[in-house]
Amino acid sequence: MEAQLMPGERRTAHQMVRDSLRLAILDGTLRAGSRLVQADVATRLNVSTTPVREALRDLASEGLIRLDAHRGAIVRETSLHEVREIYLLRRLIEPEAVSIAVHAMEPEVLAALEQLQAEMDKGPDLGRWVALNREFHRLFNGAARLDRLAEILNNLDDNAAVYVNLALRAAHTDHRDATNRHHQRLLEACRDGDGEGAAKLVVEHLQQTLATIESGLR
Repeated sequence: MEAQLMPGERRTAHQMVRDSLRLAILDGTLRAGSRLVQADVATRLNVSTTPVREALRDLASEGLIRLDAHRGAIVRETSLHEVREIYLLRRLIEPEAVSIAVHAMEPEVLAALEQLQAEMDKGPDLGRWVALNREFHRLFNGAARLDRLAEILNNLDDNAAVYVNLALRAAHTDHRDATNRHHQRLLEACRDGDGEGAAKLVVEHLQQTLATIESGLR
């Protein structure tokens, strides 16, 4: 379950473990409900348990696994009821948040978002794309400079992560390509200062993503 390095990229043991586990979850090698034992993962990837422990904390923060006090790390299970609730909340909050962010967007933040999207457009491996996508949304969520709002959005993103990954598996490159196009249109709206247009794009994208997820869960 080793993730491939990009040309010229060097990673720490912690990053290698995190990326390898993330990719194994995304491509279905590690299925929902699978238990991740630190010692077993460390042996398989030829590292100590310290980077494994750090990687598991990262993946828990991304919403891909949950940390149980008794059973350890477990790949998140999925629920149609849960994902519909998550996307209901996102549809209620994100359009307004994005509109605010567009009008508050600082040039250096927009430049950083464009750089992240340029990397995503290059078609990196799935694990790398997911990491870039998460960073893109974290940065966009903070662009409004409203800390509590950003915290709520980041939490919803983390809870949606396992479902977005399901959509990626179900639609493979189609969903990635659609998300890249959505980001590009969103950045165009930011450059134009079009908060209303950006809000509409977000609603459209959330609806399309939920439809793909629902199809994969049925």
